[in-house]
Amino acid sequence: MNELKHSAFLDACGGKPTLYTPIWLNRQAGRYMPDYHRVKGNTPSLEFFKTPHLAAEVTCDAQRILDVDAAILFADLLPILEPMGFKLDYLPDIGPKIENPIRTLSAIDAITLTSSYQSMPYIGEAIKLIKSNLPRGIPLIGFSGAPFTLASYAVEGGGSKNYIHIKRLMGSHPEAFSNLMVKITDCVINYLDYQIEAGADAIQVFDSWVGCLSVQDYERHVYPHSKRLFESIIGRIPIIHFGTGNPALLPLMAKAGGDVMAIDWRAPLMKSWNEMGCRAIQGNMDPVCLFGSEKSVVRVAKSILEEVGTRPGHIFNLGHGILPGTPVKNVKALVQVVKDYSAEIKTD
Repeated sequence: MNELKHSAFLDACGGKPTLYTPIWLNRQAGRYMPDYHRVKGNTPSLEFFKTPHLAAEVTCDAQRILDVDAAILFADLLPILEPMGFKLDYLPDIGPKIENPIRTLSAIDAITLTSSYQSMPYIGEAIKLIKSNLPRGIPLIGFSGAPFTLASYAVEGGGSKNYIHIKRLMGSHPEAFSNLMVKITDCVINYLDYQIEAGADAIQVFDSWVGCLSVQDYERHVYPHSKRLFESIIGRIPIIHFGTGNPALLPLMAKAGGDVMAIDWRAPLMKSWNEMGCRAIQGNMDPVCLFGSEKSVVRVAKSILEEVGTRPGHIFNLGHGILPGTPVKNVKALVQVVKDYSAEIKTD
């Protein structure tokens, strides 16, 4: 277990005042960064995720190069599905692909439940390597996909625009869908326990696809499982609950759990914060803004910081991951202006 107790990031997670607004970025180690490509070389993506010293190197490189206030474990949402019996690969220019997506109810019954401690040893090894190489006082964020997002990948087989297969399962066979969610939630709880025991200082749960749902479907079919997940780990280390695409879901998502609610650019930051009643919030700059000029990046960042003012509990981040092709100099400029300008605001 990690002994790190205080940092600007961890203090903000608890809603405590900080000298400046801490910042880290979703996908801060990734394809936009030349150093990432230097380390990855021709290593296939799945092998890259499963090679602890490579995952640790790109994790620590990104924190060092950008000077952000937290590192996040370099991994992917989907390898947790492999021990359950899903055949996963990452195809060039396409992304993740599951060869045997769920197409029958019997396939749900056949899902294998295994312990991440035994089936994913590379995760614990990577966490320990990262922790031994991060600068003193820099926390490490572990993560997992949320049950609905993982279930969607398992049923759709890859990316989706309309989510036909998962919504059909949910609507036509709600008991089977619930059975699938129970199994995946059990695995995610075990996976996050594993990361916490290995030394993660905080956890982010990504519900990247939840925005496709109506409020009614989320409340009936997803909320109970998300709530059980958060209740299983709450109080151990800070938990960030991240969802995208549908601000109408935020009140229910906040009710489901999490110490920090992470929102995307579609949701107004202060209005959402007040309505959710959470002690801390993360977000919410549009990652496409980083394709503009440095001057425009600074302007957008300052407007978000001015909106928050001196209220404690804000962690600056993008509303989604850094996109391929993003200029690294703009990312560095963003980190610098957030730290400098927020410090000015907090000392005025």
